[in-house]
Amino acid sequence: MSLPDQQQLRTLLSQLYQNPQHLERALAGLHSLGLHQTGAPPASDEHDIDLLRRQRCGFPEVIYGEGKSAEQIIRIMEQLQDAQEDTLVTRLNPAAAASIMQRYPQCVHSESGRTIRLMSMQEGNRDCGEVVVITAGSTDRAIADEACETLRWMRVPVTLLADAGVAGPHRLLQHLPRLQQAAAIVCIAGMEAALPSVVGGYVACPVIGVPTSVGYGASLGGLTAMLSMLTCCSSNVVCVNVDAGFKGGYTAGLIASRVSQTAPIRPFRSHPRLQGEEVF
Repeated sequence: MSLPDQQQLRTLLSQLYQNPQHLERALAGLHSLGLHQTGAPPASDEHDIDLLRRQRCGFPEVIYGEGKSAEQIIRIMEQLQDAQEDTLVTRLNPAAAASIMQRYPQCVHSESGRTIRLMSMQEGNRDCGEVVVITAGSTDRAIADEACETLRWMRVPVTLLADAGVAGPHRLLQHLPRLQQAAAIVCIAGMEAALPSVVGGYVACPVIGVPTSVGYGASLGGLTAMLSMLTCCSSNVVCVNVDAGFKGGYTAGLIASRVSQTAPIRPFRSHPRLQGEEVF
């Protein structure tokens, strides 16, 4: 049984709403929920694809690959591609990724980030601000790659700055001009996760902390890093879940997508002490 079209809805609702303004308000409410649309593929016993996610939330539904077979993922991808939606699959195992690549050889596969990205049209970034993804160490790279691939799927400009942790603070200083230009920053760190606190004190944009499970025993699988980010003194630092590169990238992408590339950016000015000058 198909849903009624717009004219049928208007006829049905006109029997309930005599006031034209009330009728239009009811139609607008149904339109915002997507209940006016027809032709959507019926839900299967395995999945019910939300093809209206982009209209409500700005970006299409993402496929969480863990626990799904390659066949299930491919069927979902086919529906998203039929709807001309850019497709992102996260947390893929190598076997599923290989099967998907056979079906869609044009996919972009990030082996480290465990993602597959299939764009519905030629790649190109939207006119928006840039996100900088910065990692404390090279062992955080897999989570950083997941965040970067998420931002590329969102068509948000992204730059990766790797291995800039506080164990060698001089490495961070060379990146400050780039960090100061960002619309949002994804800061990925394990162990005690001190990096977001330092980065947050240098920039005038949101810093999305992503704690990782990297570290020795007392790091508690990322819990110590997460608590450090949650109790961070820098007011612009917030935190997502442990190893949640997708969530960190997505949140930063939402922020950046609302910032124009032409928006004025406060220029970076190094403190005199960082330049070896005396301060009076």
